[in-house]
Amino acid sequence: MRDFGDVKKIVVKVGTSTVTYPTGKLNLSRLERLARVLSDIKNEGRDVVLVTSGAVASGLGRLGLAKNHKTTQEKQALAAIGQGILMQIYEKLFGEYGVVVAQVLLTKDVVDEEKKMLNVKNTFEYLFKYGAIPIVNENDVVAIEELEFGDNDTLSAYVATIIDADLLVILSDIDGLYTCDPRIDSSAKLITEVFEIDSYIESIAGGAGTANSTGGMQTKIEAAKIAMQHGIPMVIANGENPTVVKEILEGKEIGTLFISKNAISR
Repeated sequence: MRDFGDVKKIVVKVGTSTVTYPTGKLNLSRLERLARVLSDIKNEGRDVVLVTSGAVASGLGRLGLAKNHKTTQEKQALAAIGQGILMQIYEKLFGEYGVVVAQVLLTKDVVDEEKKMLNVKNTFEYLFKYGAIPIVNENDVVAIEELEFGDNDTLSAYVATIIDADLLVILSDIDGLYTCDPRIDSSAKLITEVFEIDSYIESIAGGAGTANSTGGMQTKIEAAKIAMQHGIPMVIANGENPTVVKEILEGKEIGTLFISKNAISR
């Protein structure tokens, strides 16, 4: 049984496939369950950070556009439209449980420059002090190539390191890391624990999942590398039912746990 009973700071990342339907419209019932479970975890006395995708997809849905637009300018405009929609929903849902939320938009220069990272770290600490749940997304509107995290899996890992999190949970549209793609190979087996990211683990990471998502298992492996280097355990699990986060904290063996020797001694 996994022991996460002493976790004080947790980062939870939800991907586009978790927060939206394939149409790009927000999956409100799932977001409501997510808000409820994260509010409950906060009520236990833990600090919670939510890293969320879905701004671009929300913009697509609001404009009634059926396909993803890939140019930087289109992505930035869609994110500008969708980010407000996303935060409005989160504010309403978390507010139902008496929880204050705070929007935090980041670009990669905050982890590349020590002074900026310290400022961000201090902001998180005060948000925790005020009892808020920070809701983090990449600042797509101003990000250019050299300032991009590239995906929110990587962003969530960096956020975990900034706040010195005790656990990172990435919710996706798959149960965890498999020996091969379970969508095309019925012989695929779930790997429950990874202690080292070697060439084999690298080789079984595929590409992006659903049409509206930007990440895939490969970006989650990159996130795991960052987390493990800093001694932070990370779990990949299926986000279809967000209550899985509570079950992970209760020690249930769900998804794939990435844990380094360093993390074992934390």
